[in-house]
Amino acid sequence: MSALPLSGIKILDLTRVLAGPLSAQMLADLGAEVIKIERPGGGDDARAFGPPYLKDPEGKQNNNNSFYLCANRNKKSLTVNIAAPEGQEIIRELAKSCDVMMENYKVGDLKRYGLDYESIKAINPGIIYCSVTGFGQTGPYAPRAGYDAILQAMGGLMSVTGHIDGEPGAGPMKVGPSIVDYMTGMNASIGILAALYHRKVNGGEGQHVDVCLFDTVIAALSHYAQIFLVNGQTPPRRGTWGNGGMPAGVFRCTDGELMLVVGNDGQFQRTCAVLGAPELATDPRFVKNNDRVVHGKEIMAIFAGLFLKKPVAYWLEELEKAGVPSGPINDFSQVFNDPHVQSRGMQVKVNHPLQSDLSLIRNAITFSGTPVKDYRAPPLLGANTKDVLATIGYDEAKVEELKEKRIV
Repeated sequence: MSALPLSGIKILDLTRVLAGPLSAQMLADLGAEVIKIERPGGGDDARAFGPPYLKDPEGKQNNNNSFYLCANRNKKSLTVNIAAPEGQEIIRELAKSCDVMMENYKVGDLKRYGLDYESIKAINPGIIYCSVTGFGQTGPYAPRAGYDAILQAMGGLMSVTGHIDGEPGAGPMKVGPSIVDYMTGMNASIGILAALYHRKVNGGEGQHVDVCLFDTVIAALSHYAQIFLVNGQTPPRRGTWGNGGMPAGVFRCTDGELMLVVGNDGQFQRTCAVLGAPELATDPRFVKNNDRVVHGKEIMAIFAGLFLKKPVAYWLEELEKAGVPSGPINDFSQVFNDPHVQSRGMQVKVNHPLQSDLSLIRNAITFSGTPVKDYRAPPLLGANTKDVLATIGYDEAKVEELKEKRIV
């Protein structure tokens, strides 16, 4: 088997919580050596965002919760107190041999420690230094802290998410998972990879990569935001309605619900036939997709009545035969028991010190020549401190001295 795509790349990861750690995890999956820096004692803030926590065989409390576990596999954990000069020196020594340094501190925080981009660039001109923040390195909001839900609100995502106006429970709604964190992590990974390529083909030049949640969520609104830029109007909340083809949304059946997206006129004709109402396909209100968008409430109401006649499984089978995109609304148990999900290997097992068969979600990228196959459990706090410090010349006696001073 060929080496992983990022084999030989070394990353110093000072990020915490979710967006930055997810990016570093992605790069670690792809073969980079990622050294995660954590605070002595407490570690990554995410370790306190529990429960649930893994169960310790001896019943002791621990800091290995789901929030931390989802974003930190394939890394090494090194505890360092960066507020202390000796801790800062450790970071600088490690940075000398790293290709990438990642951080998500408030703008300006690391400058007082001599760990900002300009300081690190002075000792390693080729370094790719990626800063992940709520609002970016510039602009009036740059000093602010930012969490996913705040940016969902400020970036416009919540304004177009939720029940349709006039329905019970209408109003702005947050997307369930920390989706802006995840997308920001992806942007950080893309930025780092692009900067690494630029450095390789342009003579070893490093640079500062600035990625933030606010930019990310606005960019992710894509065609929704483009509607506003074209006509000056914010699109209304559509509940479960689709964003292009019509009709599209959740329909209740006799025993549950399904999601349907009719993407073009041909699919609409076939859906009408499945529903036993072929005449709808020639109704002047519904012949073309643009017509169905204009008369959206009417066609959605008609379809709602038709779907109520039979169970979910019947409709899904018939719609699949007709080549119309549809699917069940699965909970997580159904997702991970789905035969297709299982065939794709989306759940992987790792040997964690507290659980020998810990389940994680695999990396979503599949390579033909350099597959990601080996997954290492998210490390215990400080698990690799001694080994990592040995690479910069710290012997056991020096490490013990630093431990006594609570530097590591």
